Amino acid sequence: MNSEVKAIIQKAEDTFQTAKFGFDDLTACGRRRRYSGLRNLIVFGRSVTFVIQNLKTPVGSDTFERWYGPIQEQMKSDVVMKYFVTLRNEILKQGKLPVSTSATININQGDMDKLGPPPPGASSFFIGDQLGGSGWIVELPDGSTENYYVDIPTSMADVQQHFTELPVPEDDELKSKPIEELCEYYLDKLEQILDSARSEFLGEQVEKVGKIRLPPYMRVVK
Repeated sequence: MNSEVKAIIQKAEDTFQTAKFGFDDLTACGRRRRYSGLRNLIVFGRSVTFVIQNLKTPVGSDTFERWYGPIQEQMKSDVVMKYFVTLRNEILKQGKLPVSTSATININQGDMDKLGPPPPGASSFFIGDQLGGSGWIVELPDGSTENYYVDIPTSMADVQQHFTELPVPEDDELKSKPIEELCEYYLDKLEQILDSARSEFLGEQVEKVGKIRLPPYMRVVK
């Protein structure tokens, strides 16, 4: 039984890692894989709990439900966790990803010089496009244009993206939180479920160094 439990938890870990790769793409400077990263995070994040539920067979239904039942109730009562389930369903069934972009701009004369020289062919500068990025519009030799993304300091423009259909009142603080922060919260909750499963069914504790979660086979020596 122990080997089967280990295999299931490892599959859940692998699925979780794929969701974390999505977060890496979401927060990367390049921006081009931002939406695909967000989609992967949402879809594979949801799959983590699907894989975890396979533990019901080797450990027994009653044993599994005693552990998972309270966790499931917590997820149902958590508006963010519940919304990520909704997002996953909308992505798979409708291709829908309800995200909006907002920007607070405060650019003074001479600020653009701080960004360095524009790339060859640059015709104009944009702030806060549909991917939440900023940069130069570059004209290519064939007459088409391409976005060249750059990082700009928040003192010049604070660009954020939000989930527009998060089911809370408009004045709720969750409405103002950027998608990166909510995704990080979601991944952290999934990580806690994985660590709880490893502890409950394998008797293994996962250690952290700061925010870095170590693989289960690693230990901190003090």
